[in-house]
Amino acid sequence: MRPHNPPTGRHWDGSPRHLPPRRSLQIATHSPSRLLRAGQTGRCRHCGNRIDWYPRSDGRPIALHPAEVATTSISAAYRWHLSSGVAYPHDDGSRWCRIPHAALCPQQPSSPHTGRTRLATLRRELALRSRRLIDTGVFTPAAHPPTTTGPGEDNERPTRPVVRILLVNYLGESPIDTLRCVAQTIQRDRCTHTLPAQTPGHWVLLPTQPAGGQLTLPDTSMAVYDLSQLPYAEQLRWRAQRCPLHAASATAADLALAGWEPFDPLLHADYIRTNLPTPERHHPR
Repeated sequence: MRPHNPPTGRHWDGSPRHLPPRRSLQIATHSPSRLLRAGQTGRCRHCGNRIDWYPRSDGRPIALHPAEVATTSISAAYRWHLSSGVAYPHDDGSRWCRIPHAALCPQQPSSPHTGRTRLATLRRELALRSRRLIDTGVFTPAAHPPTTTGPGEDNERPTRPVVRILLVNYLGESPIDTLRCVAQTIQRDRCTHTLPAQTPGHWVLLPTQPAGGQLTLPDTSMAVYDLSQLPYAEQLRWRAQRCPLHAASATAADLALAGWEPFDPLLHADYIRTNLPTPERHHPR
């Protein structure tokens, strides 16, 4: 007798094998958040502890402690709640709330109102965990940002440039030509394409503009990558941190939050560059 092997689409007894079609995760078009749950988890670059990123109602990201805490043990100033993937700075009337990681990070200055509260206990737990990660070599604290470059000094491209989008200054997470698209591909991976297109922006020197109500800064100029001359849709694409391929896609979700941070000349003084970056020179072979 000759052996008969059933086809791969059937079981050993010849019955058909019904496999559900593989579908990629998608975000509803009416969802207020474009970020998938798989892209919200990260680690603090200062202490190495786990954090969950969520967009706020104004679009800015916030890092929250991954565990929920009883509302009765947390002051009202530190209570946050989630609704449809968006974080709001107050409780929703339930018995549980979320806490911003900045209030618990052991590398950040503690609040004088912490005392012997639940926040102080969580802060000590994260400090012990951070020390354990450092001792085992799993985590290395982030290095200090580069200092301001003065006249006559080496002026290479900024590691975290200041970018002007829709007349607002943002601090980028990486150099301009390495900004990566945050959209999800068909293979469920993050897109490997970068943002620059055929019509990029240009470097200019603009005055430092402090936010309202802050102390007056010295009258200096800083290097800014200006995109205000681009079309409105192109500037929206840059702010959403999407490549030209995923800019027009309404079904592709985000696997990471956009790395833009509203620029504050007082908080981000270490990233101010007073000279324009030296243009790249192409040497003939």
